[in-house]
Amino acid sequence: MTQAETVLIARDGPVTIVSINRPHCRNAVDGATAKRLFEAFRAFEADDSSSVAVLTGAGGHFCAGADLKAVAAGDQGRSYDLGGHGTIAPMGPTRLRLSKPVIAAVEGYAVAGGFELALWADMRVVADNATFGVFCRRFGVPLIDLGTIRLPRLIGQSHAMDLILTGRPVGGQEAYRIGLANRLVQRGQAAAQAIMLAKEIAAFPQACLRADRLSALRQWELPEEDAIAAEMRGGLAVIETGETQDGAARFVAGDGRHGAFSEDDDAED
Repeated sequence: MTQAETVLIARDGPVTIVSINRPHCRNAVDGATAKRLFEAFRAFEADDSSSVAVLTGAGGHFCAGADLKAVAAGDQGRSYDLGGHGTIAPMGPTRLRLSKPVIAAVEGYAVAGGFELALWADMRVVADNATFGVFCRRFGVPLIDLGTIRLPRLIGQSHAMDLILTGRPVGGQEAYRIGLANRLVQRGQAAAQAIMLAKEIAAFPQACLRADRLSALRQWELPEEDAIAAEMRGGLAVIETGETQDGAARFVAGDGRHGAFSEDDDAED
């Protein structure tokens, strides 16, 4: 297998699908693959024709974390540089703050650095056979792809400390119960359901969606008064594009009445 094949890129309408393709090691990521993931998502960000990305893994597993065989051998291609938003992280894209959403489609193992990749995504569609966990706890491999930052924000400090300190496995049902999984689906359906969800998100007015998403991300690092101002500035920028007025006109014309989200919903009303 060439290095170029370790990350596969596909398109389905407005959705970019990025697949880690190292099934022989449960999609564990070496340095070269991390760089390819980083570049794949930078390309997605720059592509105006793509609105949502789905991150998944080939061969029935999401990602087993860093390739420890490569780490043990020195893995000269992996980046351990200190850096903030926009810089490459050890697993690749986890420091990227994109302007567009990413959905993780998780089957099988999403552990250690693979867990951190799933946490980087905006949403997680999780198969009932999935296993999350800080499995690297056993080997002295630290969480350095924002896992210690994102996990408490997603599921709360108490649940996060349980998982971080014990490294124990968390199945799909528990992941859904504690808020780690946004959708729970049958085995083998995570990618298809994530793509369907991505298309639904891509169908919404995008300037407004992206502004609200960015405000929700940025508020963690801002004092409340600054967060309020940032939210308002982002909203005003959307209104200035005309997207809000266009949406209001569609509502007046009859679209979306009674909470309908599609033409089929309108027809049922």
